[in-house]
Amino acid sequence: MDLFKAIYERTSIRSFKSNLIPEEDLMKILDCAIQAPSAGNLQPWEFIIVKNEETKKKLADAAYGQDFISEAPIVVIVCANKRISSSRYGDRGESLYCIQDTAAATYGLILAAYALGYGACWIGAFNEKKVSQVLNIPEHIRPVAIIPIGIPAEKPLKPGRIPLSRKIHLEKY
Repeated sequence: MDLFKAIYERTSIRSFKSNLIPEEDLMKILDCAIQAPSAGNLQPWEFIIVKNEETKKKLADAAYGQDFISEAPIVVIVCANKRISSSRYGDRGESLYCIQDTAAATYGLILAAYALGYGACWIGAFNEKKVSQVLNIPEHIRPVAIIPIGIPAEKPLKPGRIPLSRKIHLEKY
């Protein structure tokens, strides 16, 4: 699939068919995620794959009742390893660079899923402590995004975008 087509057509999917995702496709999606740029090429991302129904329900609860999470056949939790980024960049690495890096990986993951015919939704609204407890995540690993992935059971319209001309500033704000 053409990259521009994926960028322009992709939209958040919140309803999934129950079909399983072949392991080969999941690995392709994750391999695309790790092609993202990262500060100092430290690649601080970690991915937790969840297929267990009970665990997915707990994640939906931790995400303030976003029940569609539990409907997806696979849920990927993208995490930032704060230790990796802080080892070279100190506090800024821990508080910013690892988040930027995992955000880049998350976008790659979502675009790759779309290119393979799957739908996904980037979820950032969740209780980090609850997610960490559910998944036994150590303290130096921060969950950044919950991404349910599956075959779309809907085709929502893509929300409009603010015109680019209103978002560009030349030389200074």
